[in-house]
This record gives sequence, C-alpha cells and structure tokens, in this order.
Amino acid sequence: MLKCRTVWRKLAPLARASSTVCRQNARRAGLNNGRLPACVPAAQMSTAPAGGGRENQLYILLVGATCVGGAIYAYQTVKGDSQRYQDRIDEISSRPVKKLGEEPAVTQSEPPAAVPKAAPSPEGPSLPAPDAEIPTPIETAEPPPADEPAIEASPEEAAEPPVVEPEPSPPTEPAPAELAEPLAESEPPAAESAAAEPVEPQPGVVAEGDASAASHKASSHTPYLLIGGGTASFAAARSIRARDPGARVLIVTDESVPPYMRPPLSKELWFSDDPSVTETLRFKQWNGKERSIYFQPPSFYINAEELESAENGGVAVLTGRKVVHMDVRGNKIKLDDDTEISYDKCLIATGGVPRNLQVLERAGEEVMKRTTLFRKVEDFKSLDKVSRNVKSITIIGGGFLGSELACALGRRSTESDLEVIQMYPEKGNMGKVLPEYLSNWTTEKVKKEGVKIISEALVKSVVSKDDKLEIQLKDGRLVKTDHIVAAVGLEPNVDLAKSAGLEVDSDFGGFRVNAELQARANIWVAGDAACFYDIRLGRRRVEHHDHAVVSGRLAGENMTGANKPYWHQSMFWSDLGPDVGYEAIGIVDSSLPTVGVFAKATAKDTPKAATEESGTGIRSESETEHTASSPVASSAPSPTDVQHKDEYGKGVIFYLRDKVVVGIILWNVFNRMPIARKIIKDGEEHTDLNEVAKLFNIHDD
Repeated sequence: MLKCRTVWRKLAPLARASSTVCRQNARRAGLNNGRLPACVPAAQMSTAPAGGGRENQLYILLVGATCVGGAIYAYQTVKGDSQRYQDRIDEISSRPVKKLGEEPAVTQSEPPAAVPKAAPSPEGPSLPAPDAEIPTPIETAEPPPADEPAIEASPEEAAEPPVVEPEPSPPTEPAPAELAEPLAESEPPAAESAAAEPVEPQPGVVAEGDASAASHKASSHTPYLLIGGGTASFAAARSIRARDPGARVLIVTDESVPPYMRPPLSKELWFSDDPSVTETLRFKQWNGKERSIYFQPPSFYINAEELESAENGGVAVLTGRKVVHMDVRGNKIKLDDDTEISYDKCLIATGGVPRNLQVLERAGEEVMKRTTLFRKVEDFKSLDKVSRNVKSITIIGGGFLGSELACALGRRSTESDLEVIQMYPEKGNMGKVLPEYLSNWTTEKVKKEGVKIISEALVKSVVSKDDKLEIQLKDGRLVKTDHIVAAVGLEPNVDLAKSAGLEVDSDFGGFRVNAELQARANIWVAGDAACFYDIRLGRRRVEHHDHAVVSGRLAGENMTGANKPYWHQSMFWSDLGPDVGYEAIGIVDSSLPTVGVFAKATAKDTPKAATEESGTGIRSESETEHTASSPVASSAPSPTDVQHKDEYGKGVIFYLRDKVVVGIILWNVFNRMPIARKIIKDGEEHTDLNEVAKLFNIHDD
C-alpha cells in the first residue's frame, strides 16, 4: 500500500499536466470548428484517497445485493406455495376416501348434496346465500378455518337471513314447557329461537343413562365450540341450532354430567320427599309438578365422536375434559389429555368457581376435608350425605346461597337432631342487598326455620380438635361444629385469559366483551364469566340464571351472524322456602338509598302460589314483555310507606342513584318483572315513588 501511494505521488504531476494539455487541445479544436463543445468533463485527479469511485462501487453492490435477495425470496415463496398446494391437494384427495362409504354425497359441492353436511363459515356472518358456496370439503385438521366452505347455507337458512329479523322495543317471547330457562327474558327476535327447536330425535344418539361414559372423545374439528357445560352454553347451543338447523355444536365441560340448571341445587331439591333424590335429581317444583334438573335427557345429545358424521348435525357434550390452553390465532384448543380441537367459532362460558376464605385454606387439609364449597351437583350430593350423618353444620355467608341453604337445612333439622348455624359479618341476612329493616325481618324468618344466627361474625381461625371444627371469631366467640359450608361468593373462571390473550376486567373480573358479547372476531363470552357494558347502568358482571340464559342465547345468535347488541336487564330471584321469595332487577345494593312500599300479603303472595298460577317452576319463564308496554296503574289509594312497621307481607323496594331508579326488588310480588324492567329502562326521575308503586297493583288483591 505504501509503494502504491509513493508511485502515485510521483505520477500525479504528470497526470495533471497531461489533463491540462488535453483541455487546451479540446478548446482549440472548438474554436477552429466555430463552436465549443456543450460539455467537456473536466478530469480531476487528486492525491487524496479515491472518493466518488468508491461511492459508485457501494451503490452498485447494494443494488446487486437487493436483486439477488429478491430473487431468492421469490424462489422460496414460489417453492413454499407449491409445497402447500401439493399438501392441500393430497389432503383433499385423501378425505373422500375416508368418508366415501359413509356419506358419498358430501364430496359434491352442489347445494342439494351439501345440506346434510351444513357447517358455519368461520369468519363473517354465518348465514351467507347459497351461491356463496365453495366446492371444498370441510377440514378437520389444523388448516386455516378460512379454507372451509360456505356450504352451510341450507334452504332453511336462506329463508331466514339475519337482516330480516325485526328489533321491536318491547321484546316478547313465549317459554316452552320443556325447558327451565327463562326464555321470555330475551332480546326481541329471540322468540323464533325459543320455539324453533323442540326436543328432536337425533341420529346416532347416546344411549339413555350412559351419556357421560360415551362422551370422553371428540373429533379434531368442530364448527361451533362451546367451552363450559352450564346454562349459558346450553342456551347458546339451542340458539345456534334454531338459526342453523344443520349446525354441529360441541360442548366441552369438566363436569361428568350434561348441562343442568343450578338454582334447584339450593332450593327445591332440599324439600323433596324422595329419599333417592340425589340419584334421580328430580324434584317437585313449588307448583307441584315434577321435573329433572337436566335441561334435556341424554338421548337429546349426539355422541361427541359421531358429531362430525351426523347427517343433520346436532349437539354433543364432551364430559370430564377441561380446556387448558387456547390458541386464538390458530383457532384451536388443547384439553387436559393433550387432545387438540380446532373450531370456527367459539363461546367461552366457563362460569365461576366458589370463593373460599383464606382462613379456611390456611387451616390445613383436615379442615378442608370437612368444608364444602357449594356449586355443582357433586356438592349437593356430598352435603346431602353429610347432613344425614353429622350433628352440626355451620354455614359461613349471609347472601343468597347461604340463606337459601340455611333455610333448606333448617327445615331438615326439624326432622332430626341436626343443628344448623349461619354466621356472617353483616347485621342481618342478605345485608348487602336488602335495606336494614327488611334484612332484620328476613333474619327473623330464617330463625323460625330452625337456624341459629350469629351476625357480625368475622372468622379469625379454624382448627380441627377432638373430632370437631372449632371456629374462633375475632370478637372472642367460639363455635364448635362438625362441618362447614362456605358460601361467600363466586370468582369468575378466567383461566383461559392468559393463553388466549383476552382482556380481563380489573374491577368486576371476567372477560371484557363488547355490546355483541364478543371478545375477539370469532370468540364470544356469556354467563358469569362475561363483563359487559350496560347502556343504563354501566359496565357490569352478573351471576344469575336469567342472565346466563339470555346472554348465552344472544351469543349463540351472534355466532350465526345476528350481530345484535345485549341490552337486556336480567332479573334474579331467591326463595327462603315456599312461603317467602323475591325477584330483583338492576343494581340492588343496600348502600344505596331505598324507598319501600308495602301492603298486606294474602295466600296468593308466595313463591308456591306464583308458580301454581303461572304453571312454571322457574318463575322468570312466565315473564312476557308486552305487559310492560302499557302498564295499568291501580285505582286504589296511594300506598303508604310502612318502613316503621314489622309486617312486610309484600311490596316493592326502589333503589336510587342520583334520584333515578337503578334497581327494584319485588318482595312476594311475582310475574310483574316486565314493569320493573321498563321503569329502569326509562331512566327517569320520579318525584313520588308511591305513584310508581301503583303500577304493580300490590293493593288490588
């Protein structure tokens, strides 16, 4: 390098001189010819390191590298596409071979042959016109769901597109006698869903009484996947089938039984005279009619393994399996046995798990063995057995569940030597819901059922000693018992949030969803696990049967392309035996100001009489919205506020926020919930709530 620089220094003066001579010669030639050259590049030579030449070389090198990289990328892309295309062709050609013996007509893409194999489109509205079909068989492996055909548009679906469904303001819906869902609590067009799917015979049904044994495996793909086996899932399944009669719906539940209603577990089942009630799970409703807690018999469901090949679709239940991982981008889930199932559309209805007290969790294994967290059928069976074999049961919790179980066990204590104790931190039963005067009255009612009440009780510690559980309270009181029932609330089950990347509400818990109950483009959430936005009352999460039914049904409709918002005000009810009960709607919080209007009760003002009159066991079944569209006020004199008296036979309690009614309790007043719903929906200020109470006609009986 040094030699080159030395040579260049010696040659540079000669080069500059030569360049000068060349320019002079060119200028002379131009003068001689009568013109100058337009542009004569000036040669510049310098002793400094080369500059312009290096830049050109770098530019050329960069362009060349880009071209080479682009060529390599194009080659790899074309090669990859060719490989995927070949894999796709091989898979398609192999499928008809598997199904040829079973359903030869399914391999054709013509609409008539495609009707038996109806399946929803994975994206967008699931009710396309028949001409939107794609002659590609339905995939059952991991390929993208967009590859699936839109052959689900059967003639029935084409005749019922979602856009023609009206949305009247007062929804009405009759309730079928076979289901214990509050089907009258629906969004406006849901009437067709309630009546569109009776109990139907299904091909390849599971044998009666052997549903769980035959439902531990499933095919690798399902168009509609419902995670959770509760009320919301079942309501969604019926709604999907009503709008898409050929739909294939798979319910995955970690319980060992098909979907059932939970309210009777703490109510009517405890009042049954049948000693085998824990086996039959049949009970007499307050109206005297007998029924099962299961929504449908086992014959209603299809074996999960046969769901894919069922000619007319159906509903299958995969029992005893828990979803442990959810791949939202890949549209698939993983079960606890490592089975993977892909889906087109998915509903998360995982409900909740009973909340426990930390003091009980820290007490040790021996204490937890003698503690019941009441939620499922197994919990009812276990507690029923315990109540027949021990001398004392203590219920911790003064809310709906705790008070219902206390009354139920209290009734049983009159027939045996069972001691029933209920303790809670509030001053009275349901103290967080009812105003203090009504909570105190309810407490006295519970005591008359044979329950020993310990109010304002905070548990400090629990130990097992001398075959007894000793509950030490913070104020020094000591309670000895044989068994504990913890009824202190519900925690929404959001275990899938992390793997699925779904948002959990930090205030109320549960999956945050939009007005259509969607968490993602093809994922919906319903029931206890859904945190939704109420246009009247703000963001909420509701843990009641009626909400599970209505939100599940709406989610099912939206999964088939309805795109309807959730505007429903769900109700809930609680019975302290067959003689005292109430129905509530909206925000019922004892910390809010309340106004109660009461009247003298009659023999017809009991839960038992109400169900006898309506003919239904689940009172919300009998609700219809048309009564709320034009309520007729009572002509009786204005009722008076009787809060200072001790007789609260029946009445209406209004809960206020900023002078607007946000919640209503109907105390021993039944089948008038639509009126309460309309009052909350209107959101108006009322100067005289006595006049509003006249709409419920509590003085006409």
